[in-house]
Amino acid sequence: MNTDATQETPATGWWTEAVIYQIYPRSFADANGDGIGDLPGITARLDHLSELGVDAVWLSPFYPSPQADAGYDVADYRDVDPLFGTLADADKIIAEARARGLRVIVDLVPNHTSSRHRWFQAAVAAAPGSPERQRYIFRDGRGPQGAEPPNDWESVFGGPAWTRLPDGQWYLHLFDTGQPDLNWDNPEVRAEFLDILRFWLDRGVDGFRVDVAHGLIKQADLADWQEPQEILSGPDVDKPRPPMWDQDGVHDIYREWRRLLDSYDGERILVAEAWVEPAERLARYVRPDEMHQAFNFEYLLAAWTATAQYAVITRSLEATDSVGAPTTWVLSNHDVVRHASRLGLAVGGGRPNGIGIGDPQPDAALGLRRARAASLLMLALPGSAYLYQGEELGLPEHTTLPDEARQDPTWERSLHTQRGRDGCRVPIPWEADAPSYGFGPTDASWLPQPPSWAEYALDRQRGVDGSTYELYRTALRLRREHGLARGPLRWLSSGDEVLTFTNGGLTVLTNFGAEPVPLPAGAEVLASSAPLAGDGVPTDVTVWLRA
Repeated sequence: MNTDATQETPATGWWTEAVIYQIYPRSFADANGDGIGDLPGITARLDHLSELGVDAVWLSPFYPSPQADAGYDVADYRDVDPLFGTLADADKIIAEARARGLRVIVDLVPNHTSSRHRWFQAAVAAAPGSPERQRYIFRDGRGPQGAEPPNDWESVFGGPAWTRLPDGQWYLHLFDTGQPDLNWDNPEVRAEFLDILRFWLDRGVDGFRVDVAHGLIKQADLADWQEPQEILSGPDVDKPRPPMWDQDGVHDIYREWRRLLDSYDGERILVAEAWVEPAERLARYVRPDEMHQAFNFEYLLAAWTATAQYAVITRSLEATDSVGAPTTWVLSNHDVVRHASRLGLAVGGGRPNGIGIGDPQPDAALGLRRARAASLLMLALPGSAYLYQGEELGLPEHTTLPDEARQDPTWERSLHTQRGRDGCRVPIPWEADAPSYGFGPTDASWLPQPPSWAEYALDRQRGVDGSTYELYRTALRLRREHGLARGPLRWLSSGDEVLTFTNGGLTVLTNFGAEPVPLPAGAEVLASSAPLAGDGVPTDVTVWLRA
């Protein structure tokens, strides 16, 4: 990246170039036929990840949990929920992945526990002001008899962020009522999570994806926030921060964690799920003594236009270059509408919180076309990248999921005004003609799969020239062979309709305009997200070229 900004010495390590594949365990592969994916199912499908060409896998939570928020409500951080298997199964995944040259990152949920966690159970049983309650954020209410919540904060899932106990005190939950927020000003909480990190590091995990990394510290006075609640912290560097997000105190926590990880061999890493804008604020999470990666959600949210893509890529690279960190690109995950559907909606129409029956439906063909172009563009950028299970198949959102099948707490807590995230979490298809499309040995599936899953199944795409699966395999191979993760990126054009840059000896061109763009004379096409129009690059197509 050409920039005059002050730069730290670039970090080195496997994570600076890695492509990491997210597995949502309950929807990846079901070994025992109960309709819910599990750890043995993941182990049985690890060869798929090796063949695809990724470097590591990130496992969403598999800990014991009442599943109020699909496992992001953890009751025990040092065990495996029987729904998914056993600790021995977790150890086997780590060992089998390592045998295939794959690293393993596990999810860590430090902002809140489950209400079934032994700490919270003890807090509920204890008196106000007790040491047990100091582990969480309890407050007296406002108004007569303290009958009103302590402040006006809302839950990300809808409704108030406070719930009252029978003794009159209120506890904070920025998410579901079953996810009470921990008090990270309490040294006991900090010591506990250092021990949790050691537990999994000693078992051989290669790192941690840190859930809600920007939320652990709250403004001390818990001041009212008379704005709509969003997990995103805000777009301006100097704008007052929401009192529940992106407080400066979180960075002391991650410096301590970084020192612990650095004491282990094998280059263990921390990955921030921090919904923080702008890029300059996000870069603070990946300074040399803090985390290694931070998901670039500003990029995920950027409109599919040349100007928007150029702006976010430039701004992101400049921000991370300034602290010597890689930019971490992502287009889909378990919390957002899959990009094969999101990009089939009208450009600039906002980001829906789920799509369901009766909602404006995406153009499936347009969405897939743009998704393939966006993925090929993303994988050509310097830095690391994350893939969400099924995107290598071109898998769309399940946009006609029956409302009665929804399990995301957002649906109920928003009083049915937001569909939630179930549509991107539907179990993925492996075999077109098998029960549950190969997800498991029976027809059981914890969320219903649509009939269209058959056409996206892996066995319909493997070895098929032009399939989305083979496009991803080709892109990952070329990315590695040409060192695209290392850069540098140099812009050749950044107009209103076309983006062109060089990286690793290749030229990358994406056409956002309505008319085909001529190929450079003498260029060899190494990869294309869709068939070309003679010597022209059609609209919504990305090509990788060698002069």
